[in-house]
Amino acid sequence: MTRPKTPAAAGAKAPESTRMFQEAGQASAVVATQLGLNAERAETLGARLRAHPPRAVVTCARGSSDHAATFAKYLIETRTGVLTASAGLSVSSVYAAPQAMDGVLYLAISQSGKSPDLLASVRAAKAAGAFTVALVNDTTSPLADLADEVLPLHAGPELSVAATKSYIAALSAIVHLVAAWTEDAELRSGLTALPSGLADAWSLDWSPAVERLQSAHNLYVLGRGVGFGVAQEAALKFKETCGLHAEAFSAAEVLHGPMALVTAGFPVLVFAQNDESRESVDAMASGLSARDADVMLVQAGQTTGSTLPALAAHPVLEPLLMIQSFYRMANALSVARGYDPDCPPHLNKVTETV
Repeated sequence: MTRPKTPAAAGAKAPESTRMFQEAGQASAVVATQLGLNAERAETLGARLRAHPPRAVVTCARGSSDHAATFAKYLIETRTGVLTASAGLSVSSVYAAPQAMDGVLYLAISQSGKSPDLLASVRAAKAAGAFTVALVNDTTSPLADLADEVLPLHAGPELSVAATKSYIAALSAIVHLVAAWTEDAELRSGLTALPSGLADAWSLDWSPAVERLQSAHNLYVLGRGVGFGVAQEAALKFKETCGLHAEAFSAAEVLHGPMALVTAGFPVLVFAQNDESRESVDAMASGLSARDADVMLVQAGQTTGSTLPALAAHPVLEPLLMIQSFYRMANALSVARGYDPDCPPHLNKVTETV
């Protein structure tokens, strides 16, 4: 495969000099700022959701933000019992099909708040009776003006095409909202420790993964429950920053067909947070190792040769710490493979999807 000639390929860019590295490394400060500035907003929204429980939640997002929506689905359904589904944006933006949204909480997640199809979907949801909440980084955006309520991400400018700190900010804002909604004291306590956890996660050494993936062509990224959204995000970052074909699957879903491609040496990155899903994910990782796959397990509390270091935290928050460590590794892998992680080919920061 011929890779595009980039400044990184010419040896002009070190991993620590990329915008992706600099911006991802800001996640700890971003989350600390967000938690402070959003405290009153989150509590007000939480009180409203308790007073007027939604009959369902619908998420609306694209790209990395849609992976945050996957995280939101598992978190909301497991913590509140409210059915949560992802909106098909073309239902509104292309087909203009009416939908029954009365009593629905409609969560629109976006960094820019400008994508036409997302805006069309939010307009349609409002017109159909939904209560719309925007989790958006740009509070001057059309999305922020359109939504009934806004929970700002407070990620600041993000110039690298690859979303990093804004993705983590979206996850933390989702956790903040759910913690306020459910009045979960343990989750609130975990959020308080999250900024320092992110700073520690950024310093973890995942360099063995760079060495093992530098010459790879394909890999799987697996997760389950609240960890599945970060598996999706990691697979996207492999594609857009490293030119590496990666597919994300639930650790259960991989048995339904994808396992047929796993042969000796096939790379598999597995995210395993310490919750009810851990036993099944561990079993899947062991099964893959038995097939001689090259398994890299991300899991707190393990120190085997196939394990990448991770930090223990509230189980809901462990995936946020894992993806923070992953971003540093992905940036280094991108440069090692001859790419510029800040400027993926054929991609723009704002995607004008209709």
